Amino acid sequence: MADLHADLLFELGTEELPPLALRRLSDALTHEFVAGLEQANLSHGAVESFATPRRLGVRVRDCSTRQPDRSVERRGPAVQAAFDADGKPTKAAEGFARSCGTTVDQLERQQTAKGEWLVYHVREDGRAAQDLLPGIAEQALNRLPIPKRMRWGDSEAQFVRPVHWLLFLLGDDVVPCTLLDATADRQTHGHRFHHPAAITVYNADDYEGVLSDLGKVIANFEIRRAKIAELVEKTAKALGGRPDLDPELLDEVTALNEWPVPIAASFEERFLEVPHEALVATMKGNQKYFPLFDGDGRLMNHFVTIANVDSPKPELIREGNERVVRPRLADAMFFWQQDGKKRLQDHLPALRHVVFQQALGSMYEKSERVAALAAYIATDIGGDAKLAERAGLLSRCDLLTHMVYEFPEMQGVMGRYQALRDGEPAELAQAMDEFYMPRYSGDELPQTKTGIAVSLAERLDTLVGIFGIGQKPTGDKDPFALRRAALGALRILREHSLQVDVHRILAKAQDGLQGKLQDKDAATAVWDFMQERLKGLYGELGYGADLFSAVAEVRPTTIADFDRRLQAVAGFRELPEAGALAAANKRIRNILRKAEDPIPAVVETGLFQQAEETALHNLVLAMASRVTPMLENGDYTGVLKALAGLRDAVDGFFDQVMVMAEEPAVRGNRLALLNELSGLFLGVADISHLQS
Repeated sequence: MADLHADLLFELGTEELPPLALRRLSDALTHEFVAGLEQANLSHGAVESFATPRRLGVRVRDCSTRQPDRSVERRGPAVQAAFDADGKPTKAAEGFARSCGTTVDQLERQQTAKGEWLVYHVREDGRAAQDLLPGIAEQALNRLPIPKRMRWGDSEAQFVRPVHWLLFLLGDDVVPCTLLDATADRQTHGHRFHHPAAITVYNADDYEGVLSDLGKVIANFEIRRAKIAELVEKTAKALGGRPDLDPELLDEVTALNEWPVPIAASFEERFLEVPHEALVATMKGNQKYFPLFDGDGRLMNHFVTIANVDSPKPELIREGNERVVRPRLADAMFFWQQDGKKRLQDHLPALRHVVFQQALGSMYEKSERVAALAAYIATDIGGDAKLAERAGLLSRCDLLTHMVYEFPEMQGVMGRYQALRDGEPAELAQAMDEFYMPRYSGDELPQTKTGIAVSLAERLDTLVGIFGIGQKPTGDKDPFALRRAALGALRILREHSLQVDVHRILAKAQDGLQGKLQDKDAATAVWDFMQERLKGLYGELGYGADLFSAVAEVRPTTIADFDRRLQAVAGFRELPEAGALAAANKRIRNILRKAEDPIPAVVETGLFQQAEETALHNLVLAMASRVTPMLENGDYTGVLKALAGLRDAVDGFFDQVMVMAEEPAVRGNRLALLNELSGLFLGVADISHLQS
């Protein structure tokens, strides 16, 4: 009996594919190809992807060579409509039978909840995979994420790059088809220089081996990537350094090479005078080189480049790369030297002519506001107000340097170097860089108090200003990156446990924008916006919405205080008493909310009529004395653990006492007792929000 499974191999050969898109294209092709197989009900085993600068490929192990046969049921008219009063077939029944290629007497009947129907069962033979695969491949290629497709020559086919060959095998046989004007066969092509001639592939198992051994191509992207990393590490070690194996750079270099060969090169030591971030930026961004660092983390005047050819004269490749990078490094040195002719503060006047936002003024005005707000925040967190004010004023000056103009990624970094060159205090210099932190999700935070102050001031001033002129984010539109600004500020406040009243700082920021805002309560709108971001932040950390709501209900004034309360409530929920007390608090909150008369401020023990009232009141008084010092010290965990001891008394009270008594004085007194009990919990959070 013939084997019903065979390995499938598909490879599309092209001109050099866009390196930044190669991995995405490969993943998409594999995903769509597999989806097509599953949609066609062709079972399969393991799936492998292949991607090099000149090819996209997929190998599917143990692919079915034929669809399974299946039984198809066709439902016809209802029996009631299929036969007349004499039991003779109607035109509806006869028409259905003809469409099925049979007669009415061969049809079956099927009883359902909606009545009896005529049905016809037919066995449908599965189609051969050879017939299905061309359509599956074509659909997969059409669904690739290609923003702009191109034509080449006289061809009407469209793809991201011109197509030169198509290898398509199922087992030992070619899958006959033509895709993108390329006719399928069993031939691939090796390295453009080492083996440009066609290579015959007899089956899927031979593919990688024959390409590597004969064609000088490592087809598997991940294997090639690991090989490049290994080669760079080994070459760097021989030079006494360690490489910057940036994952994105490693991906791009992998996408540029089919047969990677490491080349060690160097540049003149004099260029090391330039801030190493600029040298690294040009080596990685422009040249795709791997910079090397010594054991102390200092940039070396060596780098590793990957050649896509095993040259008999590698020194020529080395010399070529050194010759190409030298002018770029010389440009960086020129910018550095030119920028050294001015101090940061010398750029301040020019900021008056750079617009931050039309309604909010120039960059100079923005810097003045940030300086004032940073000084205010620095005082709150125990920093140097004067240092923070100067840092805020100078924070944007590096934007006008030649270095930042040429290397935008040097924002802040150049400010730090220039401030040190100007003789500014080390903390101020560090704050020039920290001003931009965190730059993205998960980025490091500012560490100096001056840096924290200016980073917060920048974000909060922007938030209040943009909200105040009516341009808050809507849907997916956030041109001023306000969501990122809010999250950055919240991370700084939370992770540094800063005891600062955020709403008060927002109000201070609003004061600094007087005369420029349309919304006179922008600070409150920003605070609400930040609360939503805070909820999302805690959600990512694993805290449920009910926990967040429980704490948010009591409106903590600082994020650090919010965080401590949230941790305490999360711990409280794990206690065995938590569920009952949360339910009791929910009941209490509902009762108090529905009270029609004012609730007395003081509980009168003389109005107690039942022992459970007295027991609960005595326990509430004792508990208040016990937890008050804890609340003053922020020991919210201790408070909630202590309050868990109220469970039995609370249960007893609700089991035996009718809160809404007919006598107004007794009813009011019982409500006052519940109000005192609720107040104990509200000292930490509103646990009535907790879900069981």
